[in-house]
Amino acid sequence: MGTVSVRYIVDDVTAAIAFYRDLLGFDVEMHPAPTFAMLRRGDLRLLLSAPSGVGGGGQILPEGRPQPGGWNRISLEVEDVAGEMERLRTSGARFRGDLIKGMGGDQVIVEDPSGNPVELFQPHPRS
Repeated sequence: MGTVSVRYIVDDVTAAIAFYRDLLGFDVEMHPAPTFAMLRRGDLRLLLSAPSGVGGGGQILPEGRPQPGGWNRISLEVEDVAGEMERLRTSGARFRGDLIKGMGGDQVIVEDPSGNPVELFQPHPRS
């Protein structure tokens, strides 16, 4: 499978870039305007858009203004979810709850600076 793109609406593109680049290992592919950036991590391309009246993915529509947040999220596989939680907590990141131990793996949800959820998932070894 090729590149998959996900768009997140953010309040502050610069703050979101710092979060995803510095804390979650994304690379910045482009940041051509204050209201848009394109980041990449592996085959995931993350499009960050701030609401604006100048067009693009953050375009304010007659139906309303795009908002960050909600519960739909990207999920990033990690090798040590507890270790990642501690590292991110030390950096001041906010979490939605504690570590969840599931049947197929363990997960936690961290929020970007605008409140968009990012799931960190550590799969259990297959038997």
